[in-house]
Amino acid sequence: MTFGSVFDAAFIRTEFDKSGINIHFIPSIWKYVIQNPNCEWRHIPSLPSAAYSLLSSKFKPCTSIVDSVLDSSDQLTTKLLIKLQNGASVETVIMRYDSSLGKYGGKPRSGGLRSTLCISSQVGCKMGCNFCATGTMGFKSNLSTGEIVEQLVHASRLSPIRNIVFMGMGEPLNNYRALVEAIRVMTSYPFQISPKKITVSTVGIIHAINKFHDDLPNLNLAVSLHAPVQDIRCQIMPAARAFPLGKLMDALAEYQKKSRQKIFIEYIMLDGVNDEEQHAHQLGKLLETFEVVINLIPFNPIGTLSQFGTSGDEKVTKFQTILRSMYKIRTTVRKQMGQDISGACGQLVINLPNKKSVGVASVTDIEDLHL
Repeated sequence: MTFGSVFDAAFIRTEFDKSGINIHFIPSIWKYVIQNPNCEWRHIPSLPSAAYSLLSSKFKPCTSIVDSVLDSSDQLTTKLLIKLQNGASVETVIMRYDSSLGKYGGKPRSGGLRSTLCISSQVGCKMGCNFCATGTMGFKSNLSTGEIVEQLVHASRLSPIRNIVFMGMGEPLNNYRALVEAIRVMTSYPFQISPKKITVSTVGIIHAINKFHDDLPNLNLAVSLHAPVQDIRCQIMPAARAFPLGKLMDALAEYQKKSRQKIFIEYIMLDGVNDEEQHAHQLGKLLETFEVVINLIPFNPIGTLSQFGTSGDEKVTKFQTILRSMYKIRTTVRKQMGQDISGACGQLVINLPNKKSVGVASVTDIEDLHL
């Protein structure tokens, strides 16, 4: 028998309503499950008798389990392999930062350790980006709301999670309903993650971007642009043919007009493909009227699957300098974490022939990208 996840908000609310049970009990159930991983429903105090019966017949505290946990040698990155109820697996990565290190705006930083969680939204991905191992899997299935939230539940037992990035397996905006509902759960009690500390990354699903701010106000939007012109985007991101660059930029302009928020631009550096000085100037001209932060991402080879090379440090520095000095665009270079456990950007793949299971995107902490 297939059980529903107690964190599948729409399902549990519908079932409670049908049974005449007050839905205000649901957050307290979530809190108990988070604090008691292997709980039995009868152990939760102060619920109506009808709730115990309903929970036992239709729900499990978690429908997924942590199959393995792998820590990087520096102890800053932890990769969780999570097995779903249907037998499929996804990975989620915890990245730890010491916010007191270094300086910000020329002044000493405040704060201390904090963790960012990189979450998957699908098993596989239909976007087929040529530089990303996940694309080689093809699309397997969407994750349910509960399966998305359960990644946070599992990770929270290992480290307090402050920031969330949807940069793991899958295209989040292709699983829009479950994404929106999961984020609404994460921002409500008992998780109470601030919307400003959640970032959703997309290759540019225009129709979803058009409604993103209305459904999820105050969230951060990141766009995997990866090229300044349409023909290069189509070369490395086949799905870009369905989302022409001109129309995408129009959608982003409208989004920024409504949200008045910065947009994070992800740009993977591929040697000889999109990393020349002319590309930096094209990118600068494309984005100079926007309020953006560009994050340059060193390409992570994916073993025998790689058809691209990694841009040299000198090229990356020159690219960054052009964007900063000539176009006044804030540009960062992504710090890679977890490479020794294959937990770096673009390497996530499950059950790929001749390729071990590896991890998901690592990012500059989203708090450090705010201007």
